[in-house]
Amino acid sequence: MAKEKAPKPEAAPEGEEGAEGAVKTKKKLSGKQLILFIVLPAILLLGGGGGAAYYFLVMKKPPAAAHGAEKADEKGHEKGKGEKGKDDKGEHGAKKDDKGAGGDDKNAIKSSVGPHGESFLTLPDILVNITTADQRPAFLKLRLTLQVKDAETAEAITPALPRIRDQYTGFLRELRMEDIAGSAGYSRLQLELLKRVNLAVAPAQVDAVLIEEMLVQ
Repeated sequence: MAKEKAPKPEAAPEGEEGAEGAVKTKKKLSGKQLILFIVLPAILLLGGGGGAAYYFLVMKKPPAAAHGAEKADEKGHEKGKGEKGKDDKGEHGAKKDDKGAGGDDKNAIKSSVGPHGESFLTLPDILVNITTADQRPAFLKLRLTLQVKDAETAEAITPALPRIRDQYTGFLRELRMEDIAGSAGYSRLQLELLKRVNLAVAPAQVDAVLIEEMLVQ
């Protein structure tokens, strides 16, 4: 007895298989879209909140801080202006001091060193009134330089020079025109000046008194 062949299952129509695949794909896509719709807004919300917080806390300066910064800038500007004015005033004062120093140079004692180590001290000009033979007043102007052997001697006698100049002024006021007339009067004047200065600076020694300028008017 022949075996009966089992009937083969009928193949599903191609249209039905395609429909089932489309349904499955649609279900998968719907699940993914659902996840995206839930997760994406949450991410955007968190991201937006973080960005807003960063902007307000970091990027945007609080009004109080900005106001404080403006105040600090204003104070710094005013301070800079004050310092500038102070500096200008200081410079102006320095100019005044320079002017005063220039005026003091006229009455300062000038020192120099000779070729053989000797030192020279030039006194400020001396201007005094003297009497002429006919009793008319005249002016005597002298510029005197003291010569000493070395710089140490010059340094030793320098503190006494203002007093020496004052003594010279008193002595010259007592002179008459005939006392300084001619070469003889000139030599006597030099010797008298040398004697007086050596008495004032002893035990130091002045070697010579040089008359740089003598003017009678």
